[in-house]
Amino acid sequence: MRGADTFTESLFTMRRLEDFIPAHHPLRPIRQMANAALAKMEGLLTRMYDADIKGGRPSIAPEKLLRAMLLQVLYSVRSERQLMEQVQYNMLFRWFVGLSMDDTVWVPTVFTKNRERLAEHDAVIAFFNEVVTMADEKGWLSGEHFSVDGTLIGAWAGHKSFVRKAEDDHDDDGSGDDGGDFKGQTRSNETHASKTDPDARLYRKGKTASELRFMGHTLSDNRHGLIASAMVTLADGHAEREAAKTMICDARQVVNDDREITLGADKGYDAREFIEALQEMNVVPHVAQNTSGRRSAVPDAIAGSDGYAMSQQKRKLIEQGFGWAKTIGPIRQVMVRGLKKVDQLFVLTMAAYNLIRMRTLGQIRVQAA
Repeated sequence: MRGADTFTESLFTMRRLEDFIPAHHPLRPIRQMANAALAKMEGLLTRMYDADIKGGRPSIAPEKLLRAMLLQVLYSVRSERQLMEQVQYNMLFRWFVGLSMDDTVWVPTVFTKNRERLAEHDAVIAFFNEVVTMADEKGWLSGEHFSVDGTLIGAWAGHKSFVRKAEDDHDDDGSGDDGGDFKGQTRSNETHASKTDPDARLYRKGKTASELRFMGHTLSDNRHGLIASAMVTLADGHAEREAAKTMICDARQVVNDDREITLGADKGYDAREFIEALQEMNVVPHVAQNTSGRRSAVPDAIAGSDGYAMSQQKRKLIEQGFGWAKTIGPIRQVMVRGLKKVDQLFVLTMAAYNLIRMRTLGQIRVQAA
């Protein structure tokens, strides 16, 4: 018998929001790990706001705010407005953020304003660090063998915003390559800047076109390819090596004893000053040798070791983080402006990537047991 196309709805329901989420949904372990990291940030999150005794309207709970920002990265949600729209009707999103069925969803502008408070207090960086600490406690980090690499990040600024620094706001000319020619005019980062995002730099790498960009850098642990450190810098020819020295120096300080640590990298890092800086920090330079018309700065004794070969194999794992950040995450072309905001978004994206990897590692451990 054919069923009737009717719609009936009960006045009340006795089911909780939790009941609608499948028991083995992949977001469950991610939410559990995110909540554990947020619990350790209680002191920082409390200091971000005035004491209750001073009164005032309660803001969005920072824990809910960070979980919502994670969702935006994990599900490739383009904007805060679209995110708030989906939280309104998506029960999975409501559950992950921590809203009940009857809770009012925030206005997008209010959400954006509260998000800026997290950036002011580096809450995203603290969250990333707690996720890394959690991975270390689970034994998923070696703490001794690392790889480093950088990637270009498209800035939220167009060529026409790149104008001469001394020109007024009415200049609407285009932009060309650094030192090149565009529409009959030579332009460079020394003489021109973007009116839309002054921190963006005109930059090209390899066969890519010259665009306004930032540069993202990550330090990955070789054991499972988890990101141990992440940062964004202005785009220039020395940024990759300088960022690498900063990140490996931080990793060196975490290892309190005199244990030898290694750093793998591609040929772009084969520069004498960089290799010497690593050796001064007691870091073995497992950098790919660049012998194209030159002599490599990496000693042959190091390049011939078994550990060097292993590092060269493992360093390719770092590309998976960049690939995920640009296909699923929002890093191919960011929709925020300014070095500080781009850095926060990049670090949050790498924290989300780590959570994805850690969820998989946790499942493998359970299956192995």
